[in-house]
Amino acid sequence: MKKGKSTNKHSRTDWKRIDAMSDADIDYSDIPQQGRDFFTNAVFWPGPKKQITLRLDPDVLKFFRTHGRGYQTTINAVLRKYMEAHQRRA
Repeated sequence: MKKGKSTNKHSRTDWKRIDAMSDADIDYSDIPQQGRDFFTNAVFWPGPKKQITLRLDPDVLKFFRTHGRGYQTTINAVLRKYMEAHQRRA
């Protein structure tokens, strides 16, 4: 038998009760109100990422890899901030 989590576990959620609830029955007390600033500063989801080949200088790649897992996501975030800064100037 394989180690790890099983996806065959039975859900303990009472789905019949959930399905019977109306929107008015939902408790939103633990969710803060979102004002205009939240939506003004929200990031538009650009869609699924594209896989490309990108040539980086070895020292640049080493720098990002030293941050461990998720270094490609970090590179993407840095490039996004650069893009946004240049879009504001245009």
